[in-house]
Amino acid sequence: MKKIIKTTNAPAPIGPYNQAVQVGDCVYVSGTIAMDLESKQLIKTNIKEETKIVMEYLGAVLKEAGMTYDNIVKTTIFLSDMNNFVHVNEVYSSYFTGDYPARATIQADRLPKDANVEISVEAKVF
Repeated sequence: MKKIIKTTNAPAPIGPYNQAVQVGDCVYVSGTIAMDLESKQLIKTNIKEETKIVMEYLGAVLKEAGMTYDNIVKTTIFLSDMNNFVHVNEVYSSYFTGDYPARATIQADRLPKDANVEISVEAKVF
């Protein structure tokens, strides 16, 4: 059975998709960017701050599903510039207390709203 996960503590979808979908004990969280919740405008400060905002939004979606960062098993990170890899890693790693999830990091030619970073995750109840 499929359950739609949504929260007002993360950006609403900007297209025909949901923030997350739960199937059984797995949650699939859509790609998330640093978008202001009220104005719906992209937040472009610096890559570290943008990554922090994205991670906080992912945490809010996971919380709505009854999960935490510790439930993440797979992460996909899209960067507009692979030169930001080290800065994203610095912020990203601070959200985990033990083993890190599996991960792919990809430089994309262009991200939604011309974001610098977009992250999606897959999580599972243990």
